[in-house]
Amino acid sequence: MAIFNIKGVELKGLAAAVPSNEVSNLDYPFLEQKEKEMIVKSVGINSRRIAKNDTTASDLCFAAADALLQKMGWKRDDISMLVFVSQTPDYLTPCTAAILQDQLKLTKKCLAFDINLGCSGFPYGLATVASILQSIPHGKGLLLIGDKSSQMVSPKDKSTALLFSDAGSAAALEHTGREITMSFDLNTDGSGWQSLMIQDGGSRNPVTPNSFEQKKIKEGIERSSLNLQMNGIDIFNFAATQVLPSIHNLLNNNDLQAADIDYLFSHQANKIINEHLRRMLKIEKKKTPSIVQLYGNAGAASIPLTMVATSSEPLSQGTHRLLLSGFGVGLSWGNAILEVENLTCLPVLEI
Repeated sequence: MAIFNIKGVELKGLAAAVPSNEVSNLDYPFLEQKEKEMIVKSVGINSRRIAKNDTTASDLCFAAADALLQKMGWKRDDISMLVFVSQTPDYLTPCTAAILQDQLKLTKKCLAFDINLGCSGFPYGLATVASILQSIPHGKGLLLIGDKSSQMVSPKDKSTALLFSDAGSAAALEHTGREITMSFDLNTDGSGWQSLMIQDGGSRNPVTPNSFEQKKIKEGIERSSLNLQMNGIDIFNFAATQVLPSIHNLLNNNDLQAADIDYLFSHQANKIINEHLRRMLKIEKKKTPSIVQLYGNAGAASIPLTMVATSSEPLSQGTHRLLLSGFGVGLSWGNAILEVENLTCLPVLEI
C-alpha cells in the first residue's frame, strides 16, 4: 500500500493489562532443563503471563480501557467509536466490540466493530481509528487490542508454548485539529498465510472429532489442528526482508533518519528479531525498549504493552517522535511514525 498520512488526530492515552499469573519458561514440564535454558537464552523469554480459563482478551482490554477513561476524565458519551483488534474474540458472533461498547457504558451513537489481525494490529488499528476520526470534528475513539494466545497453543509444542503470552490494551485517540500528522505504511503478503495459522475451526475446515487429535509432529512438538502452528524460519525471513525496507521507505517519505526517532517500539516476537531490527536500523538500545524477557510475545498488544511497561514516565512528559513496527500473521506488516505530547500512560494493570 502507498504510504499515507492522517492529519489532526493524536494518540492521547495508553493503558495495558496482563494476567497476574506469571509462568516461568524454566518451569516448562515437557523438556529437559538444559534444553529449556537454551531456548530461554536464544529467544530471550524468561516468563509469560497466562490468563485464567474464565478470563478473555476482552476482559483484559476492558480493564485497560475503563482505567484509562477514568484517568483521562473523558466522558463516555463523547466516545465516537470503538475498534477491537483480536484473533481471540469472545464469540464467533456478535462482534466483541459491541459487547465492550455496552460494558464500558458508551453511547449508542458509538460505532463499534472488530478487526481480525495479529501482530501488525497496533499500526493497522491506529490507522483505522485515526482515518475515521479525521472526519469527525472533535471526535474521540478507543482502540482496544488484545489476545488470549495461550488458548491457541498446544502446551506440548515447544515452538509456540514458550513464546506466547496474554495481554490487552487500550489506546485513546482524539481529533484535535492541530497541525500534526501520523504517517503509515501498511502491507500484506498473503502468499505466506500458512506460516502462522490454526488449520481447523473456521468455515474452510469446520471442527470435527479429528480436529482434537493430538499429533506428534517431531520431538518436543505435539499439537492438534485447533492449535497454532508456526514456521519460525519463515517468520524470521519475512521480518528480515520485508519489515526493514518498509521502515526505510516510511522514514525517507517523511525526510527522516533513524537517528531522528526518539523511540522505536516494535512487536515483541523474540530477542533475535528485535535485536536484528535494531542493529540493521543502527538505533541505540536505549531507544528500543523491550519487554520480551518478562512478558513474552503478547501478540498485537505487545507494542502498547511495551510502551507503558518501559516508557510511561518519559512519554508522559514533553513531545516524542515514535516509530511503531508490527509484523506477523497474514503475513502482514505495518509501520507508523507519529508524535505524542504529554501522553497519558497508566502503569501496567494486573487482573
